[in-house]
Amino acid sequence: MNTPAMEDFSAAERQQVDTALLDRFGRVVIVEAADSELRLDPSIPVLTSCPTLYFSQHDCHFLLFKVGELRYRCQFFYTEDEFYGAGSLEFGDLEQCLTALLRAQADLEKERKGVRSGLTGDQIGD
Repeated sequence: MNTPAMEDFSAAERQQVDTALLDRFGRVVIVEAADSELRLDPSIPVLTSCPTLYFSQHDCHFLLFKVGELRYRCQFFYTEDEFYGAGSLEFGDLEQCLTALLRAQADLEKERKGVRSGLTGDQIGD
């Protein structure tokens, strides 16, 4: 059983995402609009169609979901078996959601490269 669709990302929200991605990656990132069916309440088996923004950078795919007015979720993935969240299930602010998403992905990239917090430049080079 599906519920009615949510309102799409506004022009202001899209601009906010574009600006953050330009700041993070230093170039324009193509952001595509999509729809995703999500279970908004884990205890209720109802799927809700939610506006989604998708972009890809450095072999990583990113998803931003609008799950209500001023309510957002996000995740990133590398393969179908390798999905990650951003530490919170839901955010009440798009900027906070996007920042958490990008930070979580950057932290995972550092971890994959063996960079640990507190290491000096000399230790990283070893």
